[in-house]
Amino acid sequence: MLGRRMFLLSAAALFSTSAIARAEDWRKQYPELTFAVVPAENATGVSDRYAPFVAYLSRALGLPVKLRLANDYAAVIEGQRAGNIQIAHYGPASYSKAYLTGVKTEPFTTTRKNNGEIGYYSVIYVKADSPYKDIRDLKGKTIAYVDPNSTSGYNAPRFYLHKMGIEADAFFGNSIVAGSHENVVIALKKGTVDCAADWWNADNDSNLTRMVHKGMAKKEDFRIVFKTPLLPGSPNAFLSTLPADLKERIKAAFIEAPVKDKPAFDRLSDGKDKGFVPVTHKDYESIVEMIQFVDEMRKRHS
Repeated sequence: MLGRRMFLLSAAALFSTSAIARAEDWRKQYPELTFAVVPAENATGVSDRYAPFVAYLSRALGLPVKLRLANDYAAVIEGQRAGNIQIAHYGPASYSKAYLTGVKTEPFTTTRKNNGEIGYYSVIYVKADSPYKDIRDLKGKTIAYVDPNSTSGYNAPRFYLHKMGIEADAFFGNSIVAGSHENVVIALKKGTVDCAADWWNADNDSNLTRMVHKGMAKKEDFRIVFKTPLLPGSPNAFLSTLPADLKERIKAAFIEAPVKDKPAFDRLSDGKDKGFVPVTHKDYESIVEMIQFVDEMRKRHS
């Protein structure tokens, strides 16, 4: 009886060791990971904001994590499509575009703001000293968009303007694609455009307030004339083809970040975010529908 018990214990130990070895096989396939971020601001700003967090991820996961600064939203989408980017910080629209074009990507977290909200808004700014008091005053004027794959800087304003009976392509006299959220504010500041689409969380938390903090703009020089309903928060998404154990470790590292490395977590939002919360594709189905609608609208006017 004792011999049989010892045999069973040895077999169980062998099975457990084998299972752990199989679970850790991903370390051979992924000796390092790449984390890419869509260009919400200039490259230096993104690097300064994310470098401490990427260092934290490397420690938490026990393998090197590299930060990739994408030139545009499409670069993140195509990098994940090719499998060269294992983790990506998307906007809701760029994630939806990736999903609609067959990229095997899976959202796993977004952030909760300090005010408790999970999500953000799209706004359209004008210069404070301009004569425009309402969005309808901008008929025939020039608007600056961020990028066709941007949620707040392109897709959301077009979608919600349509709901008001305003077809953006016919309404505005001209439009430019500035390439980043900072660039649309700079274009408006210089007078190159009459209005600009951008992201906004709260009066003290927006792309504009970040630019004010960096000495790039003055808050009092701009005024909001249009604001959308609350949009789903920007997702962090990993390749759906990653091993389940690795995905769970990545997700846990994000969720534990505010406790395990609060300075690195706070740096991401200048202390304006409360923590990461889990999300799934279901949370972005409304944005997928928005992207499908806006793409059809663009085809009709092209």
